[in-house]
Amino acid sequence: MTPFLQLALILSIIISAAKLGGYLSYRLGQPAVLGELLVGLLLGPSALNLVHLPYFSDTHLPEVIYEMAEIGVLLLMFLAGLDLHFSDLLHSSKVAMLAGSLGVLFPLLLGTGAGLFFPMSLQSAIYIGLILAATSVSISAQTLMELKVIRSRVGIGLLGAAVFDDILALLGLSIFTALMQPEAGAGLWSVLAAALQMAFFLGIASLIGWWVFPRLIHRLANSPISQGVIAFVFVIILLYGWLAEVVGQMAAITGAFLAGLWLGHTSERERIHSGMGVIAYGIFVPVFFINIGLSTDARQISGETGWLMIVMLIVAVISKVLGAGWGARLGGLAPREALQLGVGMISRGEVGLIVAAVGMEQGLIQQSTFSAVVGIVILTTLLTPLWLRALFPKSQAHRNQKSESAGV
Repeated sequence: MTPFLQLALILSIIISAAKLGGYLSYRLGQPAVLGELLVGLLLGPSALNLVHLPYFSDTHLPEVIYEMAEIGVLLLMFLAGLDLHFSDLLHSSKVAMLAGSLGVLFPLLLGTGAGLFFPMSLQSAIYIGLILAATSVSISAQTLMELKVIRSRVGIGLLGAAVFDDILALLGLSIFTALMQPEAGAGLWSVLAAALQMAFFLGIASLIGWWVFPRLIHRLANSPISQGVIAFVFVIILLYGWLAEVVGQMAAITGAFLAGLWLGHTSERERIHSGMGVIAYGIFVPVFFINIGLSTDARQISGETGWLMIVMLIVAVISKVLGAGWGARLGGLAPREALQLGVGMISRGEVGLIVAAVGMEQGLIQQSTFSAVVGIVILTTLLTPLWLRALFPKSQAHRNQKSESAGV
């Protein structure tokens, strides 16, 4: 069987299984994303190991699925940004800044303490703190969209806090790496360069989004090009993701979120939402959720690695709930809203894995620690939608849905 036919077959299995898992989860009163994640674990090396069955002989198959999953997470964060208004983020800037900042500080301090407890060297312990400081809100964003509360004070504050978290976590990594260099001048310059790159990307990307996007979208909407608007938007998502990492030294999902935020101010917002929603939820987003399980082998986590993962998991949960939740409370949210935001920040993802991979390459953490980090990513990804669903009563989701339909 040719590699293409293998890809065609496995994609049909993945998408069908994801939708079935999501439907069963919904019928049980849980977010659909939880069922999709659990199905991914069943299809992965923890159980069936679907991709490595003898029937699928193409060695490039896991890599192709992974790349499709990366497009899925970009589309997911783009749609989250598209559902917001820039004025909403400005109004919640205090909440976002405090929750994002304390949501990095608490995991950094508690994670360092956990590393010293095992014991590790001070450098390795600090690096554990940096890993736990990272947040991935793609799962939370999907859950909040399902619950119709993405435009609530919690949803807006959560997405804004995630941007601050992303910037501070990666800036912290740059500072740590700079301090490891023997020449102090070179280290200081690398920190300054990273900060300037982030500011440059955010400034240029926002300027283009504010001034160029509306004009181009208007012209494409009135042109004879078949699906010109949707094609343009898809290209922008990919380019903003690429620019965020290459130019801004930030996670690609931040660029996709920013693209959605600015394209949401164009005259074709509803058309964009409809078209990109079909592409995202019909194809790429299910692949993203399933791929998390396909990339995880829970059977490798045992012994000392298992204890390390348990301790880091406890720290990962407590530090985000306390740090981001306290910051949200100081920003003006009610106690329950602050708890909801703190729980929404628990999920770790690609940023944490990137930081962990860099640390392993530089010898700051061992392979066992990296395996524990992968376990934490999976567990926090599973726990976050479950807890969010429990913290958002149906009455609250219904009120927010009515507010959105009324234009509030």
